[in-house]
Amino acid sequence: MLTVAGISFGPLLVGFALNTILYGALVTSMLLYFSSFKSDGAWIRLLVSTLLFLCTADVILEYVFLNDTLIIHFGDQYALSRANWVFSLLPGITGVVSTLVQLFFAWRIRVLTSSFWLVGIIVFLASAAFLCGIGTTIAINMVPVFTQFHRFEVVFVIGLASSALDNLLITGLLVHSLREHKTGFMDTDHIIKKIIRVTLQTGLLTAIWTLVDLAIYIALTDGMHLVFNETLAQLYTISLMSTLITRPRDHAYTDFTVVNGEQTERRDAQIPLEYRNIERRRNSELVFDAVSLKKFDTVHGATDTQQ
Repeated sequence: MLTVAGISFGPLLVGFALNTILYGALVTSMLLYFSSFKSDGAWIRLLVSTLLFLCTADVILEYVFLNDTLIIHFGDQYALSRANWVFSLLPGITGVVSTLVQLFFAWRIRVLTSSFWLVGIIVFLASAAFLCGIGTTIAINMVPVFTQFHRFEVVFVIGLASSALDNLLITGLLVHSLREHKTGFMDTDHIIKKIIRVTLQTGLLTAIWTLVDLAIYIALTDGMHLVFNETLAQLYTISLMSTLITRPRDHAYTDFTVVNGEQTERRDAQIPLEYRNIERRRNSELVFDAVSLKKFDTVHGATDTQQ
C-alpha cells in the first residue's frame, strides 16, 4: 500500500533527478550560445537570459521544497500531505517559460508566413497555457492539500492541452515554412534541412512529453504525472536553444578539451578538399531570421533578372 510520501514524493524525486540532468544540458547549450552567437539582437539575448534565470529558479525551488519536506520535516505526515508556497510557484514558472518560448516561435512563423491568423492562434493557445499556469499557482495556495488537487484539475488540464496543441501547431508550421524557403544553394539548404530536423526532434519531443503528462494525469489518481510535469520548463527552453545553436557560429567556441591544434583546424580537416577554398559567409540570418531569407531571395532574384 502506497503511503502519502510514495504517492506524491516518489514521482517528485524522479522528476527532480530528470530535471537536474536536463538543466545540465541546458547550461551547456547556454554556454555555447553566449560564446558563439554574440551578434544576436539584444532582445534575443535577454530572452535567453530570462529563460536561464527561470529554469535555474525552477530547479532551486524543487530542491528547497523536497529538502524542507523530506529532510527538515522528516516523518511529519502533515508536511507530507500539503504543498507550500515554494511548490506552488513551479506551475507558474512552467507556464511563463512555455509562453515565452511559444511566443518566440510565433514571431518566427509571423515573419516566415506573414499570416496574422496563424500567429493569432499560437498566441491564443500560449496565453491560455500562461493563464492556466498562473491559475494553478493561485489554486495550490488556496487548496494546498495534495489529495484535494482534483478541485482545480480543469485549469491544469486546459493548460497542458493548450500547450501541447500549440507545440504541434508550431512544429508543423515551422517545418512547412522552412521547406518553402529553400534557396537552391547547397550550403544554405543544408542549414535549413538541419534546422528542420532539429525542429522536428525537439518540437515533437516537447509536445509528446506534454501529452504523456496530460494522459497520465487523467488516467491515474496518483502523482505519477509529476515525473513528466517537473521537467517541462527545461524541455521548452532546450527546444528553443537547440534551434538557436544549430545556426553557423559567428564566433569560434572555445573548447577547453582541445589539446592538439586549434578547433578551426580540426573542423577544416573534416571538410572535403574541393570545398575548403569556398569563401566563408555567415548564413545564420538566412535561416534563423526569416526576414533575411526574404531579402536573400529578393536580391538574387533581381540579379538573375539583370543577367
